[in-house]
Amino acid sequence: MPSPYRAIFNAPGTTAFSVAGFLGRMPLSMMGIGVVTMISQVTGRYGLAGALSATLAMSAAVLGPLVSRLVDRHGQRKVLRPFTLVSLVAAAGLLLCVQQDAPDWTYFVFTAAIGCVPSIGAMTRSRWAALYRGDERRLHTAYSWESIVDEVCFIFGPILSIGLSTAWFPEAGPLFAGMFLAVGVFWLTSQRATEPAPHPQEHGEKSASALRSRGLQILTLAFVATGAIFGSVDVVTVAFADERGHKAAASLVLAVYALGSCLAGAVFGLLHLKGEPSRRWLLGVCAMAVSMIPLLLAGNLPLLAVALFVAGLSIAPTMVTTMALVEAHVPRTKLTEGMTWTGTGLAIGVALGSSAAGWVVDASGAEAGYVVPVVSGALAVVVGLLGHRRLRRPETNREGQRERDERYDGSGVGEQRDGEQPVA
Repeated sequence: MPSPYRAIFNAPGTTAFSVAGFLGRMPLSMMGIGVVTMISQVTGRYGLAGALSATLAMSAAVLGPLVSRLVDRHGQRKVLRPFTLVSLVAAAGLLLCVQQDAPDWTYFVFTAAIGCVPSIGAMTRSRWAALYRGDERRLHTAYSWESIVDEVCFIFGPILSIGLSTAWFPEAGPLFAGMFLAVGVFWLTSQRATEPAPHPQEHGEKSASALRSRGLQILTLAFVATGAIFGSVDVVTVAFADERGHKAAASLVLAVYALGSCLAGAVFGLLHLKGEPSRRWLLGVCAMAVSMIPLLLAGNLPLLAVALFVAGLSIAPTMVTTMALVEAHVPRTKLTEGMTWTGTGLAIGVALGSSAAGWVVDASGAEAGYVVPVVSGALAVVVGLLGHRRLRRPETNREGQRERDERYDGSGVGEQRDGEQPVA
């Protein structure tokens, strides 16, 4: 039986934009931790390092959807290259300020400007959507592949960034993150054949955000809680390992967490699932929440690694289903922006979760810190339960870009074929 993953790469140009997207996405997992490592090594001030990391996350959360909205209107090449150059210049400015021992406020100015970096994951996913719109099975596999790429970045990115900054020189991690970004973005945008067609704003047309979609509002809010899970798990795991005298092992334990998600995403992409994606999404959110509870009982690093591996199994399938729901609920003309909003929710949640976890760890110790991801998971479930009905059926697209006169077939992506009956 041919592999579904091999099938999605039969289309010309898919391998090239996928590799370019992987390179351009590496800074997502390298830049934040690289800044923390660099600042802590140069100044010894972890408070400043954490504040800069939070500034970067919040800046990306605010600027990311704006950049993606411009991409939907004008195309990836015209928008991504200038914004990437701004981000790279800002990163260079930050490194120079650190090297020259400039005032702290300069760090924050340049770090905030780095946040205009484009959401490369949304760019590659929109290319898959343009290629396989209407082919729900291949699009499901493509989104699963993108989830695998995400997790591979998060497995190796932090290790690479920390290793470069500690073994070479403090600025090496952020420096190489910028190099990955430059190569990935300029290679991706040179591939015009697979670039989705832009949708320029008509004269006199009102510009409404993709976030007006009620379904996207639910997904983004749930992802704030999900991001809080990720951010708090990272912080508490580092503290947990540090308390046991093996701080360096934290990166390996967190890599196991990402590995569980990566493997689950690979298997999920091979499946051809029927039924409402909103139900699968809610089940995935509940599974993520429940999987946080065993972390409270892990008394040592090996048990923690096992618990995190199991917890990671629910991440990628939930993310894949989320992208399918975004594709179903957001107008085609705003798909890139819609996908970016979920990343924005994650970024905000990571900043909130890491801050809350740090406070709990300082007050009560690392083991108590795992209460934060448990509570975050519970909040995600509450959002999912309250908003589930909004996700069951895509909203009518007032802009006329989706042919909603065809009944929704329950797949979350694609269109119903003639003669097919909707799946219950």
